Amino acid sequence: MLDVTKLLEEIKASPYKEVEILAPHTGMIEFAAVEPGTKVAGSMGVWKEKPGTLLATIERERNKKNICSPLKGEVASLKTELNKTFVSAGTHLATLRHYLSKDEVLEEILKQALYLFRAPERAKYYFVPEIDKKIKASGPRSITARDGMEMFIMSRMKREAPVFYSGPEGIIYAVYFQYNDVLDAEQPLIGVCSPDQFQLINDVVVRVQTEWEEQE
Repeated sequence: MLDVTKLLEEIKASPYKEVEILAPHTGMIEFAAVEPGTKVAGSMGVWKEKPGTLLATIERERNKKNICSPLKGEVASLKTELNKTFVSAGTHLATLRHYLSKDEVLEEILKQALYLFRAPERAKYYFVPEIDKKIKASGPRSITARDGMEMFIMSRMKREAPVFYSGPEGIIYAVYFQYNDVLDAEQPLIGVCSPDQFQLINDVVVRVQTEWEEQE
C-alpha cells in the first residue's frame, strides 16, 4: 500500500521537476538573453498558441527557429559553450526547473495513490448511461467500481463497443477524461481508490490545498 503522507513529504522536499531543453534538429545555436536563475514563462493560451520565453534560436539553411520555454520556472543551467556553434539534433542546450503548482502536486499524488484504469485503444469514451446519470447527480465518488463491471462505451470509427472495468474494487475518486475527448491508448480513464485509503487520501488532498505554497 502506498504511503501517501510519505509521498507528500518527499514532494515537499523537492517541489519541482527539471526539464531538459534539446535541439530540435541540427543547426547553428544562438542563445537569447537568459542565464542561470532567469525566470521564464511557459506557453499560454487555450491551445498553448502563445510561446513561452525565448531561450535560443537555431538556424539551418538560413531558416531560423525559436526555441522557447515550454513551462513556467527558471533556468537551472545553460550550455553557454555551445553559443554560435553547430549542434546535432537532440543536443542538450539547457535545463529548466519548474516548481510544481498545487494542482500538479495533487495530480502526482493521486496518480500514484490510485489504481488507474486506462484506455485500451485510441478512441472516445463515455460512461454507460446508468453510471453517467448517477455521476451527474451525485459525482463519481458515488460509484463503486467492481471487476468485470460494464462501465464505458468506446466509440471508434463510427462503431461502439462496451468496455468492462478490470482491477481492484474501489471508489471512483478521479475521472481523467471529458465528454467527446479522444484519448490515446494507455491514457487513464479513471482513478480508483480502495475504501481503506479513502479518508487518508482525502486528508492529504486537504493538506495540499491549504498548505502548499505556490512559487511566483
